[in-house]
Amino acid sequence: MKKIITIESNNYEIIENYNDGYNEEEFKLRMTDYFYDYDYVIGDWAYGKLRLKGFYDSSNKKVKEINDYSMAKDYLKNNCAFGCKYFIAKRVYKK
Repeated sequence: MKKIITIESNNYEIIENYNDGYNEEEFKLRMTDYFYDYDYVIGDWAYGKLRLKGFYDSSNKKVKEINDYSMAKDYLKNNCAFGCKYFIAKRVYKK
């Protein structure tokens, strides 16, 4: 079953929920309009706080190496605590 969440008329599907890292209330609190443009948002937990990072799909014209979703696993490995809880939300565009 897909988990879809709507924030300010933007829809996101939770496509990965590692170590039960997804917390809907915290995600809604941390999500700002800064992230609405991204195709993916990764939320990871550090010191009891949720951190968010936006990524673009590789085919998006706005993509740069630093925010290319194909590098998301490297981001999690190199910038997050080993074994930390995290989730990945994919933006769902209306057709």
